Amino acid sequence: MTTAVDDKAVREEFIRFIEEQKKKPGPLMPIMQKAQSLFGALTIEVQELISEQLGIPMSDVYGVATFYSQFALEPKGEHIISVCMGTACYVRNAEKVLDRLSEELGVSPGGTTPDRKFTLEPTRCLGCCGLAPVIMIDDQVFGRLTPSDVPEVLAKFK
Repeated sequence: MTTAVDDKAVREEFIRFIEEQKKKPGPLMPIMQKAQSLFGALTIEVQELISEQLGIPMSDVYGVATFYSQFALEPKGEHIISVCMGTACYVRNAEKVLDRLSEELGVSPGGTTPDRKFTLEPTRCLGCCGLAPVIMIDDQVFGRLTPSDVPEVLAKFK
């Protein structure tokens, strides 16, 4: 399977961007943000490319990639499903909703479906405690869910 890093035009665009950024102080963060935007994730191949082009150790790139939550090491799905696991949601069976989502999508929490349609992410409080348990798909909130509601909610995004 080819990836965006294998796409010659995208790779060349990225290398040109790196060359421009090298002239500025502190180029690593903007370069990594551009890579995330172009390639969808900071895969090992992307990190190696950054390391080579900047002449810095791979461990420096990896350290930044894993420190900041804005960076993903694997491509995310088209739709991000955030399942609130905060106290109010948890005591109202959010874990059962998460389990049903995992079952329906065929991925473990933190995973992305093979078709890259969905990424399932348990998360902390979404600030909708009165609607517990809550999930958020992209920017849409779904509250007072039961496991039996999951197929209907997912159908809106398939």
